[in-house]
Amino acid sequence: MTQTQIPSSTISPQEALRRYKVIAVVGASKNPEKEAYKVPLYMKQHGYQIIPINPTADQILDEKAYPSLLGLPPELANKIELVDVFRPSEELPEVAQQVIEMRKKFGRPFVFWAQLGLENEEAKRMLSKNGIPYVMNACLRVIHRTSVL
Repeated sequence: MTQTQIPSSTISPQEALRRYKVIAVVGASKNPEKEAYKVPLYMKQHGYQIIPINPTADQILDEKAYPSLLGLPPELANKIELVDVFRPSEELPEVAQQVIEMRKKFGRPFVFWAQLGLENEEAKRMLSKNGIPYVMNACLRVIHRTSVL
């Protein structure tokens, strides 16, 4: 590990899943073949509240979908505890910026989570600077399945 690489998480993934049950899923998919559909479905089946974020969908997993995190109605934004991201790594800073703005406005979300294979150093720096814990390069479903929650 090089000196410049920032850790992949600043909070235990298991702790985040134990503590937080309301998940906004950025990049949630309507396609049942995609992980961005399967993972939120799994979490929903295990008692988590899922709020899909996808500008091209009206509904995903029988939940109303919203175009962006910043497009959430305040009463819903106030409930988001964890933001799970299914977008390419290069888009993570953009999503991190939305999370930072939400946090300033609503005091939430508590955790930024980038799915397996997704990691971005700039996003980590932005989140760390704003005191927002994060998990990157980890799958909610895998962590949930392999943890005693």
